[in-house]
Amino acid sequence: MKILAVSTAEALCSVAFMEDGRLVCEESWLDRQTHSKRLMDMIRHLLENRAGVEAKDMDAFVAARGPGSFTGLRIGISVAKGLACAASGPAVGIASMDGLAYQFSAADLPIVTLMDARRSEVYACRYRFSRGELAEKGHPYALSPSDLLDMTDEETLFVGSGAVAYKEFLADRLKEKARFVPASHNHIKAAALAIPVFNDPGLLKQETDTLVPEYIRKPDAEVNFGDC
Repeated sequence: MKILAVSTAEALCSVAFMEDGRLVCEESWLDRQTHSKRLMDMIRHLLENRAGVEAKDMDAFVAARGPGSFTGLRIGISVAKGLACAASGPAVGIASMDGLAYQFSAADLPIVTLMDARRSEVYACRYRFSRGELAEKGHPYALSPSDLLDMTDEETLFVGSGAVAYKEFLADRLKEKARFVPASHNHIKAAALAIPVFNDPGLLKQETDTLVPEYIRKPDAEVNFGDC
């Protein structure tokens, strides 16, 4: 099975081509440009120049469905759905924090994925893996950094942009219970978003038309409008 996965949930734009669970090639770009300026060129270069295949050869397309940047999520999902329509294949949405968590599936510690949600909040979800397989997954929340202290009473690996933003706070409050990865490992990579699909092909039965962003929290524009 051939899958093209895209991650546009945060500042890093990532594209990956996976075949039968194996990463063939992946490309990531981190800059201030909107993903709409770069994503299609990245996909074309990855498939045609590096993998020697075309989008129509894919069996499925995967995109981060949220949480994350409201604009970024819409761009990634729209591209995945458009390519899926042209290729007559499914477009599958995977939770952004699932992609983060699967990058550390070999860890023997509980994992708390954190995405910087701005407004002094993070998106957080708790995971536990056993022998590389997902054993437990909590419910995703938007909460304040101080509320994170109630999410763990044991040594925990914190990953994601929120872990970078609040590393000093967590390390100060949780001491030796807080574990972190190098800063470069805290981005959501496209290849990791495809792993749940290879593990559970039943996800391919999702209707492409029903794939929409899942924000967890209302967009800033809605919140600000409600305060008027």
